[in-house]
Amino acid sequence: MQRWAPLSFIKNLFAELGKEIVNPIGCQDCHDPKSMSLRITRPALVEAFQRKGEDITKSTHQDMRSLVCAQCHVEYYFKGKDEKYLTFPWDDGFTAEDIETYYDSIQHVDFVHSISKTPILKAQHPDYELFRLGIHSERGLSCADCHMPYKSEGGVKFTNHKIQSPLNNIAGSCQVCHRESESWRWDFVAASHGGSFHAPLECARILGNSIERGEQARVLLSEILSKKNVKLPVQYPDISTKDKAQKFIGLDMEKLNNEKSVFLETVVPQWDKAAEERQDKMNLEYKK
Repeated sequence: MQRWAPLSFIKNLFAELGKEIVNPIGCQDCHDPKSMSLRITRPALVEAFQRKGEDITKSTHQDMRSLVCAQCHVEYYFKGKDEKYLTFPWDDGFTAEDIETYYDSIQHVDFVHSISKTPILKAQHPDYELFRLGIHSERGLSCADCHMPYKSEGGVKFTNHKIQSPLNNIAGSCQVCHRESESWRWDFVAASHGGSFHAPLECARILGNSIERGEQARVLLSEILSKKNVKLPVQYPDISTKDKAQKFIGLDMEKLNNEKSVFLETVVPQWDKAAEERQDKMNLEYKK
């Protein structure tokens, strides 16, 4: 049962919903409780496709085996100064450049760098976007094919709901298509980062572009320093360690750590108790 409309949910304070964290995801997040059919429960995903002129309700079952994952494993931001409405920035497309164009068009930044004062975009976890741009998506695979591969027991074929890395079940995921046995060198590369599996060429292209832009920035910086008659080498603050960098930008880590300790010792136990009481109540209702 839906307890809040999207805007009502967003306006809740984190402290008020902390006790819900013990149940981060459940069957109903992806399945209709009556038919068990795959469904979308996150309005932001539906709205993102609507803005692109696509009706997500008409998706195939195979597409839904990825879209249910795309409810969370995506790039997103909170739109608006007051409402902070969860939004997926896909209006212009799914590539890094498309999303950057979207953010630039609305002048969105996630934060301003404390030292350089540079406006920064902070990517969350664009797994679905990268997956769409990779060879596995092009060949018609879904997220579930590799992270929740099919298995059979008693003559019944079903999806394995132990969601994990494909590397933990190579025989059930990778070897369905790749008939060769496990390879140490392949594993060494693939285990380094999900991007090397999802879309290695796209990741390489993005990183290459990033290096190019970094070099362009160095050239522009040299020109600016020359015009300002700044003597080289430029004297930078000592931020060689995490402690030094935190001190330079004004973080009082002793104060923050003390506040964190108080939070863990006082607030979290209250959340755990409330969650346990709610679960006991649900168990009693279920037995009735």
